Amino acid sequence: MSPFFYSYLITDPNEYGSDIISFEKNLTQVLKSHHIDMICFRDKTTKNIIPLAKKCLDIARKFNIPKVLINGNIELAKALGFDGVHLTSIQFNEIKNAKEQSLYTFISCHSENEIDFAKKNSADGVTFSPIFFKENKGDPKGCKTLENIVKKYQNDSFNIIALGGITDKEKLLKVKETKCKGFASITYFTNNL
Repeated sequence: MSPFFYSYLITDPNEYGSDIISFEKNLTQVLKSHHIDMICFRDKTTKNIIPLAKKCLDIARKFNIPKVLINGNIELAKALGFDGVHLTSIQFNEIKNAKEQSLYTFISCHSENEIDFAKKNSADGVTFSPIFFKENKGDPKGCKTLENIVKKYQNDSFNIIALGGITDKEKLLKVKETKCKGFASITYFTNNL
């Protein structure tokens, strides 16, 4: 990843749809409206996600998205040709396996200890969350905590990006001030078309 502030889009069936036609229409509209540096295909509810995952990868390639990840599934990432995997906060023991598969590896973190573990185990980066209030996601960490984390852990090859409750431009500006490498969101991109 470049040292600039980058945008990480995470898909969700509630925002993008769970059928091919809706998914393609909605993702294409977002990609035409926003500069995106990384996409994570994430769908925890649709039974057969393979056609949607393939469609996501196809659309991302057409828009020249530098990194395309799939959520939590190392085998599917390799089988379908994704660039990497975004591991969940209960998959820390999978970092080594993902890296051995030559996958660009991100993991969801909620504490300094988790970030430390991810960095020591050669993850390429982490999402740190939730920064702002998001229902059912625990107490918000806030921008000051994020800024302190960035100062402590970040270097040119390890990416810390903000996640959680970043839904509008005002919150995005606050996150940028922390000097983190970027932000990830499901709803920011669809809210701001």
